[in-house]
Amino acid sequence: MDAVRKPLQGLRNIVRFNWHFYALAFGLALAVGAATLVLPAPFSTYGWAALGLLLAPVLVSLAVSGYVYDYAGLYELGWLPTRIAPAPGIRLLTISAGFDELTPLLAPTWPADQLLAIDFYDPARHTEVSIKRARRAYPPVPGTLPVSTTALPLPTHSINYALAFLVAHEVRDAAERAAFFQEIARVLKPDGELIVVEHLRDAANFLAYTIGFLHFHSRRAWLATFRAAGLRVAQEVKITPFLTAFMLHRDATSA
Repeated sequence: MDAVRKPLQGLRNIVRFNWHFYALAFGLALAVGAATLVLPAPFSTYGWAALGLLLAPVLVSLAVSGYVYDYAGLYELGWLPTRIAPAPGIRLLTISAGFDELTPLLAPTWPADQLLAIDFYDPARHTEVSIKRARRAYPPVPGTLPVSTTALPLPTHSINYALAFLVAHEVRDAAERAAFFQEIARVLKPDGELIVVEHLRDAANFLAYTIGFLHFHSRRAWLATFRAAGLRVAQEVKITPFLTAFMLHRDATSA
């Protein structure tokens, strides 16, 4: 994956990895539209209304996705605190699950021995076709370490900063998610920091993605995960109305 993103790359990737959904939606829209053209009044009015109800959520989700991933500056990394920068002895961990968009953006400025990428993608468990398509389109960054969510092959207190960028929601089971974050907390240095960027299961994402927002976890669920892992929220930042960044530190009371 190129470090410099192409125009509308985010939106194009969403359509590319989920084309079956859009093909179905627009196929249904075409069928409804064709049927409406031959319906007599007043039934045609109901047909056009049904067509609008079918297309509106799809078009809104595409518009929001284009804004979030292509026009809001997400991949310019302005949300990343300036304290997270290369320096002697500083190690940065990036976490992905089959599709790593972050490491290629960081690699040009981070020495190879200070930037470690891990990937917890398991084809037996992560069976979503969109992830498989993304994996084929964007192979793992060279040197990426395959890991399990149950145990990270990293020394305790060996990482200064860790980034989980739009990936941790793929751990669907709450207990497994808490155990995974406990492992991340273990490898962080006592003054280390973990940043988690996620969509939330909230009103804004419901308006944007309708039932698709169920793929995300609620803010309450994330806070429960962090507490269970011995992490505390030092700062919570809205990158856009649809994306939240949690800045997490190890909880001294549970260290």
